[in-house]
Amino acid sequence: MTNLANNAWEALLSAHAVLMKQFAAEDNWADVSMREYDVLYTLSKCPEPVRMSELNRHVLLSQPALSRLVDRLAERGLVERCADPADGRGVRLSLTEAGRGVQRQVGRRHARGVARAMTAGLDPAELRQLEAICRKLAAAPTAGRDHSEVLIP
Repeated sequence: MTNLANNAWEALLSAHAVLMKQFAAEDNWADVSMREYDVLYTLSKCPEPVRMSELNRHVLLSQPALSRLVDRLAERGLVERCADPADGRGVRLSLTEAGRGVQRQVGRRHARGVARAMTAGLDPAELRQLEAICRKLAAAPTAGRDHSEVLIP
């Protein structure tokens, strides 16, 4: 079972690497990097301003790197900081109108590229299956879990 799990993991990472390189090569990014777009996109999905620690749970950056990136986005007027009403020392982050505009502009082009890449190799049933598997992996708690019997339908 360990070999199967590791093979699946390697396949997932390989697919991710290939797709990310493809997306990076596309002319979608305007004046933002893919990492900056990731932060803008993540903030666009938040119904209210979020703390840096919450944002950090959803992006693939270290806390110091994320802080520097948010500083740059704030300097460019794409992200704003506001006091956390629950903790006067804390700061919450949200998109500015300019940030929301950049996210939408880049996001439309990026979404078309993602759709092209995903539908080039997968049919609708496979896309639904992939989504379900990935959501299951993302939701699964790993701490304290018994990994001796992994069930694969």
